[in-house]
Amino acid sequence: MASLPNTIHELFEAQAAAQPDAVAVECDGRELSYGALNARADLLAQKLGGLGVGPGKVVGLCLDRSLDMVTAVLGILKAGGAYLPLDPAYPAQRLSFMLADAGAAALLTQRDLAATAPEYGGPRVVLDDPAWEAGVGAAPPPGGAGPDDPAYVIYTSGSTGTPKGVVVTHANVVRLFAVTDPWFRFGPADVWAIFHSISFDVSVFEFWAALGHGGRLVVVPFGVSRAPHDLYRLLRTSRVTGLCQTPSAFRQLIRAEEALGVAPDLALRWVVLAGEAVEVQGLRPWFDRHGDQSPVLVNMYGPTETTVYSTYRPLSVADLSVPLKGSPIGHPLPDLRIHVLDEHRRPAAAGEVGEMYIAGAGVARGYLNRPELTAERFLPDPFAADPGERMYKSGDLARLLPDGQIEFLGRADGQIKLRGFRIELGEIEAAIAAQPAVSESVVVVGDDPAGGRRLVAYVAPRGGAVIDPQALKTRLRESLPEYMIPAAVVVLGTLPLTPNGKLDRAALPALESAAPAAPPAPAVANDLERQIQGVWRRHLCRDVAPEDNFFDLGGTSLHLAEVHVELQNAHGTMPITVLFEHPTVRSLARRLAGTGVADPAVAAARERARSQKLAMTRRRGVS
Repeated sequence: MASLPNTIHELFEAQAAAQPDAVAVECDGRELSYGALNARADLLAQKLGGLGVGPGKVVGLCLDRSLDMVTAVLGILKAGGAYLPLDPAYPAQRLSFMLADAGAAALLTQRDLAATAPEYGGPRVVLDDPAWEAGVGAAPPPGGAGPDDPAYVIYTSGSTGTPKGVVVTHANVVRLFAVTDPWFRFGPADVWAIFHSISFDVSVFEFWAALGHGGRLVVVPFGVSRAPHDLYRLLRTSRVTGLCQTPSAFRQLIRAEEALGVAPDLALRWVVLAGEAVEVQGLRPWFDRHGDQSPVLVNMYGPTETTVYSTYRPLSVADLSVPLKGSPIGHPLPDLRIHVLDEHRRPAAAGEVGEMYIAGAGVARGYLNRPELTAERFLPDPFAADPGERMYKSGDLARLLPDGQIEFLGRADGQIKLRGFRIELGEIEAAIAAQPAVSESVVVVGDDPAGGRRLVAYVAPRGGAVIDPQALKTRLRESLPEYMIPAAVVVLGTLPLTPNGKLDRAALPALESAAPAAPPAPAVANDLERQIQGVWRRHLCRDVAPEDNFFDLGGTSLHLAEVHVELQNAHGTMPITVLFEHPTVRSLARRLAGTGVADPAVAAARERARSQKLAMTRRRGVS
């Protein structure tokens, strides 16, 4: 293999030098050329250098999707620092913890986030306020980062209730594109959509697949990311050739295409599926319309701790007729090794279930400021020729198939993957246990009446305390992102135990049988409310009162996308943000009738909706 650049941003700088006038990034009708983006990122790097940012320093990045977001990532890297993505939709308490835990040297943000920005005592740079440019010289950026320096720190859910930051180096990322280029053939003709939040490490692949190879990066606006019909239209108008999706999000896109009709000018070459197990049969409608070569659908697997992706497996029409217990994830990337080991860390026989341990050049540095946890999960690789090599204990179960490929079979511990997010159930349980009224709790994954999966919390009160499920969820939102809030809270007198005194999960009552009989829902006021109520009932599979909050009823971003489509068919085009701002049947009816304003609790509802991390985005962990 030819020698690789030392750092990620050097990939971009080479393209900026070669084609300064080519469009590098577009967002919501605005665009920047490679030359303009490079110059603005250099300016920001100078500013950050003056604030003490350099190799090993972390910079918080709390921005909405925008051109400034792209500038910020490049500017931090050019200054030699590592970026710490802070999703504005996450609770301020969680973001403040990340900034403090990472020892952030600076925070980049924007004016309209000032009221909700996390608590932070260090220097702030407000990127959409031109004042930050004052006094910044035109000298080259300070730089200085090497291949083994951190490029980013992404926090994942922690089983003890404390998120943990994964430290990924420049070398980890640069080699990812070197080893996958023979498959994807990255180049200037490509247009990659950055669909995911930058808090979700799939965004790393989206970002540099375009900007590291002279292609165009299309930043998908938040509202479009939640509206599959609008996303499909954007794929057409922007001539997107590369798209990354969770399987849940892609199913929504498949249905959107069914409704809109197949676009003859769709330019997709690649659709990368990751973040959840792929149910191959759900791809049948897409294969029926497109075949399996244009575009190619690829299933890729990989924890954050091994740099975005660790395996590669093109999916084909032939897979529809192959019986599988789990998700086919293929072979490891060429510079990685995957060991499927039994409980004694010996290689499992072909066909036998074992845990995956991942070794090779993608293995991250470890967890920031967590040496004990790093030592527990990043282990010496006993199968390596070099005794200094490490392997990452993934916690994922798999088996080797007769042809040498790997089949993913789920988790070996209390961690789950739900709509693309990697969630430690223990972190949710720790947050519930911190509530004064709760004596014990357990969180499980249950079936959603609409056919998906949802988080359900079973709680028992302390002494004579009374637990209000809605109030409990409200308090949890102070510290947990929306995707970790249980869709339902079931209050029991005590949790069931086995004869050995352990929690008896099998004895937990079904959600429907645990809930007391609900009083009759208040009557709707008019035909418009009745129509909206009917749409919500169909998609949420439950009764809906006129003042019930869509998200409190268990509505997710996937439900919202389906409701949006149906209401648009009846009432004409509307931004999906209207549903965020009017999360009750009554307020939405008034808005559609032209007589209403947003609910009093709109700001909170909107933030909660936004933070339902895209069924399609964030961190995960696993991509």
